[in-house]
Amino acid sequence: MVSKLQAAQIAERAGIALAIINGTHEAPIARAIDAERGTIFVSQRRDGARKAWLGGRLAVAGTLRVDNGCAEALRAGASLLAAGVVGVSGSFRRGDLVKIMTMTGQALAQGLAEYDAAEVQAIAGKRESEQAERLGYAPRAAIIHRDHLVML
Repeated sequence: MVSKLQAAQIAERAGIALAIINGTHEAPIARAIDAERGTIFVSQRRDGARKAWLGGRLAVAGTLRVDNGCAEALRAGASLLAAGVVGVSGSFRRGDLVKIMTMTGQALAQGLAEYDAAEVQAIAGKRESEQAERLGYAPRAAIIHRDHLVML
């Protein structure tokens, strides 16, 4: 059942309605509606395929906690910058999926990390001008670029 619910979540994000019904009969949708059996998931949003995938089935490898200003910026469509990160947990590598939480522990978003956990820990809360010194190389534009981030 867990896999069915995960599929429903992915479909909802992609703008697709989904029904969990017995499909072994002729005209299964009509039969389920007539019998009032099954569960229908109606699309709540219209994310692109990539964002639906990011919000769906990938396993989360770590968590980043962000300050209130950063949370508002993310809600407005911004990328996740190091300056707004106040906490790092988990052991993740560049390219892994990480969850973004608010200061109160609310799941806010998730996306693909541009840094590993140790690098994020080193630059968390730092402005771009301070990051190169900490990392030993020129920093990337964001910890998670908005194109690789989906709001929850």
